Amino acid sequence: MADVATLAHVSIKTVSRVVNREDGVRPETARRVREVIEQLGFHRNEGASTLRKGRSTSIGLIVEDLANPWYSHLASSIEQEARLHQHLLVSASAEGSSERESQLVDALVARRVEGLIVVPATAEPSEAIRRAALDIPVVCVDSPSPGLAVDAVLGDNDGGTRSAVEHLAARRHERIGFLGDDAAIWTAQRRCTAFVAACESLGLPGPSRTALGPYRPDEVTAMLREWGCGPAPVTALVTGNNRVTLDVLRAMRQLGSTFALVGYDDFELADFLEPPVTVIHQDPAALGQRAVQQIFARLDGDTSAPRTFVVPTLLIVRGSSLRRPP
Repeated sequence: MADVATLAHVSIKTVSRVVNREDGVRPETARRVREVIEQLGFHRNEGASTLRKGRSTSIGLIVEDLANPWYSHLASSIEQEARLHQHLLVSASAEGSSERESQLVDALVARRVEGLIVVPATAEPSEAIRRAALDIPVVCVDSPSPGLAVDAVLGDNDGGTRSAVEHLAARRHERIGFLGDDAAIWTAQRRCTAFVAACESLGLPGPSRTALGPYRPDEVTAMLREWGCGPAPVTALVTGNNRVTLDVLRAMRQLGSTFALVGYDDFELADFLEPPVTVIHQDPAALGQRAVQQIFARLDGDTSAPRTFVVPTLLIVRGSSLRRPP
């Protein structure tokens, strides 16, 4: 910075203001400083800046699995929104492990991220998240963290699941089954509860057929074989997320089943399958954008009580749900 200041005939403080995009520098002076910076190949030392300010221009994101297309779309939207605020996104996968989640939270906080967005691995918040929330803004996405006073951005799990059941019931399906994800995951529990409530409110006969995993593909196949037999077989299915939907589609092909199907979360090529798959679409871009906006609202001084934002879902009707019961 001293070399830049000498060649540009300004003070080191002026160079600092230009580098940090601060006000108080005349446009002509700022242009001259930037020209010298380019000439010398100067790069700001982010490590030194972090030490001086106590924070980095970055936010952290922890999801279950970045390889899952839904989470990659979520991460992409968060990165784009963070970029608008001139912040870098640091992303990691907890792989469904609360222990790994805690390790990642501690690692990101140690690297001085200014805010943290988390898709919680379990319903009970870890001590690492509790500690982080005392120091920096934390926003939970997709699942809340009960007992933790932080903001949350959720999809409308109740409304989305209810729309699927109503859609199938309108096509005269009375025996509908729900196959969900790991029972330890909040969204799996919530969607299953919403499914049972929707079936009861519509007066569908008999106890609801529900199952929460995790299940191996062969176990899914065995379950569908059982559900499709007997004097009162299940004729339609609602699945709890895109991974379960894919397992069900494989099982249906293996069994030659003709269940009507609605899956939670859209997925790539869902509209190219035969028949195309009807889905409950929750917009990961909208969830991600809202989460980042709340992080920066907190960084800008918003000290109001923690808020929960619910993002609407959309039922996208395709061919898989149009089969009527025999």
